[in-house]
Amino acid sequence: MTATTAQLLVIGAGPCGLSAALAARALGINVLLLEAEPEDRERPGSRALYVHRENLERLERISPGLGVAIGSFGIRWRAASTFYGGREVYRQEYPDFTGDGLPVYASLRQIDTERFLLDACKSADVGFVWSAAVSRVNSTADGVTVECADGRSFSAHYVIGADGAQSGVRRALGIAMDGPRSTDYRVAVDLADDDSGAAPPERIMHYRHPAMSGQNLLIVPFTGGIQVDVQCASPPMSERLADPSAVREWLPKVVDPGYLDRILWISRYPCLQRVAESFIDEHRRVLLAGEAAHLFVPLGARGMNSGIADAYAAAAAVGLALSAANPRRRAAAIEEYQSLRRQAAERNRSSVDSALRHLRAASGVQRAQQAAAARLARLAPSLGAWLDTAPYGPRGPVTAELGRY
Repeated sequence: MTATTAQLLVIGAGPCGLSAALAARALGINVLLLEAEPEDRERPGSRALYVHRENLERLERISPGLGVAIGSFGIRWRAASTFYGGREVYRQEYPDFTGDGLPVYASLRQIDTERFLLDACKSADVGFVWSAAVSRVNSTADGVTVECADGRSFSAHYVIGADGAQSGVRRALGIAMDGPRSTDYRVAVDLADDDSGAAPPERIMHYRHPAMSGQNLLIVPFTGGIQVDVQCASPPMSERLADPSAVREWLPKVVDPGYLDRILWISRYPCLQRVAESFIDEHRRVLLAGEAAHLFVPLGARGMNSGIADAYAAAAAVGLALSAANPRRRAAAIEEYQSLRRQAAERNRSSVDSALRHLRAASGVQRAQQAAAARLARLAPSLGAWLDTAPYGPRGPVTAELGRY
């Protein structure tokens, strides 16, 4: 079948792929986006919840009004509290956000973030090809040809592979993933609000929840509901806790029983810390981004946020390469993307590892430290603050140039 041609092919219509396509269009690049699923696909579950201001700013730059729209739709927590063994050891309250600009973050379901991004892409004249599962990628020094399972073929100067954890682009290029696959799993249950507005949104962290046999769990509000995320020590435990009948047994022990009638979605996922061995192909024509390039458990909101940062950087690299005067400069632009974003991924992996080790508390010393901090938190508030922040890993920018993610 004759190939359809574009300057840039973006593979994957998740937040990373949509952001990459939108960023490329902002640079005047002709973009065609291929998605394996049909246009009317269902995207269940909240998935990633948190969009940091750093990324709201990026989205605002590439599509004026988009960052503000997402920030206005998402919610901010009115309070954050941490409990140990059922006793509160830390609490921080926050004022309402009343500014006209961008909030520090927005908490909303990924499907809502994708809805905003998709509408912006359509307004920016991004071309879409749905039901286009990638089966082969052939890159050369002059460009890339992508073949789909149904026989369709597409060619471009560059490709951004943002097609998720099971990336067909990454597999077609033979790029391996490096890093451990932890035995830890998590079970996430999405619950809809009752629309009464009675309770302000509050993020709650539980260490050693007494009603959950000492398991840790996190409750995170988003626009329209909350997510309850339970830490599991093994795959069999996660399978048991994710069973719908089991959820109906343990859920009323940790949230209002009224939520039993408002269960939206139940999921389980492994705690991964994997990074692609390379973010680019040998010919410097294909760039991997988002979960095609790295897989992190979403502690510290590093999943989607790092993917959007990848997308922004990948589009900028393609823009530089397309305008470069010679092949050496074209290749250098793509290699710079590889250098910077893989550095960010390694930093994020290290932060996630720190968070997982803290939550796992596998040694007696770690457990004793956490228990002591909980006992002394009222006398030394900094100990309560440590228990509150440690589950998300070290904070702060990867580098001044790369930002937080």
